[in-house]
Amino acid sequence: MYIAYSALQTIAQQTETKNTENHFTNELILRYQAYQTICNKYTREIAAIQKYLPNWQPAFR
Repeated sequence: MYIAYSALQTIAQQTETKNTENHFTNELILRYQAYQTICNKYTREIAAIQKYLPNWQPAFR
């Protein structure tokens, strides 16, 4: 009985881990797409800042 219970627990934990990883990956992709969108929207402002601070980039969090 213990072996069957352990096997089910392992499968449940793996499924939960995969769901957590997928959620994290999806969130990271959405955040990166938002970062790209904002950078594209404020291209002129970023260029103006880079005149005074070469190689400056908005932080990606």
